[in-house]
Parts: sequence; C-alpha cells; structure tokens
Amino acid sequence: MSIVTFEKPVPKVAKSDWYYKITELKESCDEYRRYTFELENESQKLRNNTDVTTYWSTHHTNSKIFDRRIEITRWKYLIELCYKNLQKEIKDLKIEKEKTEKFIEFLNLNFTVTNHCLSIRDERGATDLCHDIASIELKNEQTTLEKLKNLLAGVCQNAWEMINKLEELEINVAKDLQKKNNTINIDSKLLEMTKDSNNISLKPDSLRVPKDFNTYEKWLQQCNDIKQKIENEILSSKKLRETMFVPQIKTINDLLAQNDKVNYGLRRRIYDTERIKNELEWQKWNMLTDKDKFLKEIEKLENALYEKLNPKMLVETRCEERLYRSGIELCLDKTTIGLHKEHFQLNNTTKMLNDKLNQTKALHNILIEQINVLDEQLKNKTHALNVDQKCLQYRVQLDNRNCT
Repeated sequence: MSIVTFEKPVPKVAKSDWYYKITELKESCDEYRRYTFELENESQKLRNNTDVTTYWSTHHTNSKIFDRRIEITRWKYLIELCYKNLQKEIKDLKIEKEKTEKFIEFLNLNFTVTNHCLSIRDERGATDLCHDIASIELKNEQTTLEKLKNLLAGVCQNAWEMINKLEELEINVAKDLQKKNNTINIDSKLLEMTKDSNNISLKPDSLRVPKDFNTYEKWLQQCNDIKQKIENEILSSKKLRETMFVPQIKTINDLLAQNDKVNYGLRRRIYDTERIKNELEWQKWNMLTDKDKFLKEIEKLENALYEKLNPKMLVETRCEERLYRSGIELCLDKTTIGLHKEHFQLNNTTKMLNDKLNQTKALHNILIEQINVLDEQLKNKTHALNVDQKCLQYRVQLDNRNCT
C-alpha cells in the first residue's frame, strides 16, 4: 500500500540560502549586541564623568564659599577691632570733654575771685587808686583767664562736633558689621547644604544680577575705606584730646616724656641687645651642631677612604699577577682593560674622597674659629646688657617723683 503525502504549495528554500540567512541573522544579532555593549559603556563613562565633574564643581564652589567666608570673617575681625577702638575713643573723648567742662567751671571761680579783687581794689581812693603792678597782674590774669576760657570753650565745641561725627561713624560701622554677620551666616548655611538637603529646590531665575550688585574690587575698596576712615577719625580724635589736656600739664608731661624717652631708649637698647644675644646664641648652637655633624662626617670620610684601601690593593695585586702570563697569553684582553678601568675609578674615588675630606676639615676649622668669635661677641653683649639693665634699674627712682 503506497503512502500519499502532500507538500505545501510554496517555494522551498535552498540549503545554502538557509545557512546564509542563519549566518546573516547571527551577524545582525552580534552587531546589535556589540552596539548595545558600546552604548552601555559610553553611557556608563558619561555618567561617571558627569558625576565626577559635578562632585568637583560642588567641591570647588564649597572651597570658594569657605574662602570667601574666611575673608569676610577676617575683615569683620579687623573692623570689629577698629569698632572697639572707636567706642573706646568716644568714651575717652567724652570723659576728657567732661574734665574740660569742669575745668571751665573752675575758671569761672577764678573769674569771680579776680573780679572781686579788682572790685575791692577800686575802693581805694586818692592817689592809691592807680594802675600798680598788682592791678596790672590782675588785669593780665583776667585777660589770660578769658583767653584760656575761650580756648577751652572752643576745644569743647570741637570735641562735641567730633563726638557727633564719631557716633555717626559708629552707627555706620555697626550696620556694616551687621551686614557682614548676615553674609557669614548665609555662607555658613550654604556650606551646610548638600545635594541631599531638604531645603533645596529649583529657582526661576537664580542667575539674575540685581541692579545694586557690587564688584569685588568695590567691596574690597569699601572695606579698606571703612577701616582707614575709622583709623583717621580715631587719630583726629586723639589729636583733639591732646589739645584738651596738654596746656594744663605741659611741664609735667615734658618731664615725664623725657624720662619715658630715656627709659624707652634703654629698654629698646636692652631689647636689641637681648635679641642680638639670642641670635648669636642660636647661631652658636647651630655652629656647634654643624661642628658635631662635621666631626661625624670627617670620621665617615676617613672610614670611607680606609675602606677603599683593600679594593685598591686587590685590583693592583690582580693587575700585577696578570703580568706573569707568558707568550701569547700576555695580551690586553677585556679583563686587563676592566682591571685598569677599576683601578682608575678607585683612584678617582679616592681622590674625590680625599678632596672632600680636606674641604670638610678646613670648614671644620673655620667653624671652630667662628665659634670662638661668637663666644667673644656673646661675652661683650652680656656685659653691655648688664650695664644697660643697671642703668634702667637706677632710673626707677625717677618714676615715683612728685611733680608740681
């Protein structure tokens, strides 16, 4: 019985075409897989690069914020010192102004006494009512008191104006310090922020530049101007205070100033002598340290020279023994050239070590001479220091003198 089979009425693919399509599909899959692998690597590389760039950008920004905060803090500290000096100067100027006002009140008493004396002297009659030396001196005293009162009144007026100017400057400096504190707080909060903070968000126009934006140079100039203005005003106020009390105690101040100058000169001389003495002692200590090092170095160089003796004897012995070869064997072979080269190197090394040893010994002798010079100088400086200190101690009795 025959089996009847029916095939689909479609064209058949040849076996070679079947292998070709399978191969084409395989190559296509490999191509896509390779492209996928490259794209994945490029994507990973891009992600890593962007992460590193973002990290270092944030790090550099934090460093700049930190440096900026340090700079503002430094300026804040300088201006705060000036601010404290300014407050102290205002207080001292007010105290000096009160003293001057009390002295003006004291002058009013002198005016009363002088006018009363003149009134009493006007009770004289006949020829006694004349312009004698007493009247002249009273008139001169009255004139002197009037000039002194006008002078002190003008000084008080200037002090009042200076106090107003300093207080106004104090208010402006306090505002500037408040702004700097606010800026420092803002920068501190910025440094505390990270990419994982909860209080961060996208802003509509974070890169906008306000109209009142100042340049860094302008800010730095303003800080310098504030500091310089405070120093100038304090200097002017100090000069004004000097004009308020110098006329009253000029003679005493001259004596005290001269004594202070002499004492300052002695103290400065003692300070310079001690500084030079300390410098010489430091130099001597370094010289002694270097001398000890040089002694060790000399010993090491001598040992090094001694250690080169045996190798040199070995080379020369080898060279000498090879001279006993006979016949054709007595030739300038590589061994002989090597021995000659080794001998030359040993001689050169020995010469360099010997030269360096001589230099070291010469410098060691120079160090010893220099140490002797330093000892002599230290002896002289110690004697001069003792003399100046005795002079300063002898002048202590001038500090407790009573001046009238």
